[in-house]
Amino acid sequence: MDDATWQAEQFERQRPQLHAVAYRMLGSRSEAEDAVQEAWLRLSRSDDDSIGNLGGWLTTVVGRVCIDMLRARQARREDYVGTWLPEPIVNVDDSDDPEQRTVLADSVGLALLVVLETLTPSERLAFVLHDMLRWSPFFGQ
Repeated sequence: MDDATWQAEQFERQRPQLHAVAYRMLGSRSEAEDAVQEAWLRLSRSDDDSIGNLGGWLTTVVGRVCIDMLRARQARREDYVGTWLPEPIVNVDDSDDPEQRTVLADSVGLALLVVLETLTPSERLAFVLHDMLRWSPFFGQ
């Protein structure tokens, strides 16, 4: 297996986690996908040998990209009409157990969204990563 194939496989394993971080940071599925794609581009241009922990490196890159995107929003002074809510993610997978559904519902509560909107981009990243990585199988508990 060549380096490019290995790199692509490793990235695809990390993609759900990266997308979750970006979505929680940005509140938009399309912007989250843009942030994940930017992480892929940066990975493809990087030196594989210098990356010791690929999951951590990619999460850091996605976090920084999201911070840049949030700061760009502030610079453009984007204002939302009415109450800001993230785009919903519809999941029709019926194999989820009730516990998983409860965890998911708690993770996107309205109170959390209100708190996230009051934070600076850097504080928002710290909050999201702390919340997500606490339960992540990639980083342990």
